[in-house]
This record gives sequence, structure tokens and C-alpha cells, in this order.
Amino acid sequence: MHSWIDGQPAAAVNLQNRGLAYGDGLFETIAVRGGRPSLLDGHLARLALGCQRLAISADLALVRDELQRYASQLGDGVAKLILTRGDSQRGYAPVAGAAPRRILQGSPLPSYPVEHAEQGVRLFPCQTRLGEQPLLAGLKHLNRLEQVLARAEWQDSEHAEGLMRDGQGRVIEGVYSNLFLVRDGVLLTADLSRCGVAGVMRGALLDQVQLLGIPVQVRDLSFAELEQADEVFVCNSVYGVWPVRGIAALNWSPGPLTRRLQAVARTLLET
Repeated sequence: MHSWIDGQPAAAVNLQNRGLAYGDGLFETIAVRGGRPSLLDGHLARLALGCQRLAISADLALVRDELQRYASQLGDGVAKLILTRGDSQRGYAPVAGAAPRRILQGSPLPSYPVEHAEQGVRLFPCQTRLGEQPLLAGLKHLNRLEQVLARAEWQDSEHAEGLMRDGQGRVIEGVYSNLFLVRDGVLLTADLSRCGVAGVMRGALLDQVQLLGIPVQVRDLSFAELEQADEVFVCNSVYGVWPVRGIAALNWSPGPLTRRLQAVARTLLET
């Protein structure tokens, strides 16, 4: 499907675009099924927070309309929305009044092995550490070199994801997913106020577990707590939930809470 720039079919971006020059922008990766963008409100809420933090004056009602029209033409697939501050001349200083650029790209839904969801995945223990920057923490901004470096650490088919920690060794997330632990019936996930991406599926699951009465804690997590976990799973807004069956010498089996939330995630993506 054709890419769109500012609502019109286009195949090239201006070389003066600040997203290209400085990573000055945000993006969302949205599953589309039957012409409908999944978890759209969550994606737009994170985009709005990013625009507020980066002081990008975007018309989010227009973004929603374009996404819905683009998704209706895509049918089934993945829509990637890139929102940049716009074009400018050389220099870091933002140009007053620059018009944000809206870029939409479509691709087929990825075909993951069924074993990932049924039997679980192994995580690669990445050596690349996430730097702390509270102003950018939680956002899906265009600066993703940490993830690029981490993903380059493994090329085998044994590992479907990698585990990322911060400079203090705290467990944060996957390379392209969020991480949850289960210990004694309590759901645990990392505090993302210093680094990491606040995933849309992560947020949706946190909302659901509150409704379901499942105890949950969002806080700093050590590697020792990962070692002591009863269940581990990763999630994102394209595939839902994958159980984690191992990392290095650690091994787990998909547990009951993982299976329950896997079903919740599937419903969230399909409704």
C-alpha cells in the first residue's frame, strides 16, 4: 500500500525533515484488522503525551481521521505512524511555526511462529543498557539506537526477544516489548519513569488487571526478582502476549496468570 505524507500518497520525505536529521519526532506501530486500528485510543493518548513533552503542535483529531482512513484501505496489516516536528534548516533550534509532518506506512501483519504464543519464547540477555532520561521516558520517540544496538546482539532463531536493563542493572523491558513477572500471584512490571517505552498493550493490561482484581505492582525490578519469578511474559500491541520460557540458564513454563492475560490481550486486539 502507498505511504501517505500529510494525508496524501507520497514516496519521499523532504531531506530537511527534522525526524531524519535529529530523530525529532514520535511514532506509533498499530495493528490493523479488518480495516480497524487496534487500541487506537491508547496509541493516540501516548502520542498526545509525546507531543506535549516535545512541544510538537499536532492536530490529533486530524491524525485520528487519517489513521482510520488509512487503516480502512490497508485492511489487515500494521500501520506505522511517524509524526515529526517538520522541516527546518541546519541547527538544533526548532523553527517557530514549522508544520508537523504526518507519515503513514503500511505493511503485512507479521507471521510469528505459533510456538511463540503456545510454548513461549526465550529472551537474549542484552548487554546494551538503557540510558536514563526522564523527559523522554515512556515515549515512543524516534531515537531508537539503543534498541538497534541491542537487537544486533543476536542473530540466531533460538531467541525471539531480548531483555534490556538500565545502567544500574534493573530489569526494564524487551527490545520491542514490555516485560511482566508473576510472583506469588502478584503481577509485577517495571517503573518506566527513568527510561523505557510505556507500551500501549502494557497500559491496556494494567487497566484490565485493575478491573479483574489482580494485584499488581509497578516498581523497580532487580534481576534477582526475575530469577525468583513464577511466571514471565512479554507483550506488545501487535502480537499480544508471549509467555517467556527462558533466559540464559533460567527456565519457566507458561503459567495460569500468563494464559489468562494472553486471552485478555487477544480480546483487546480483536475488539
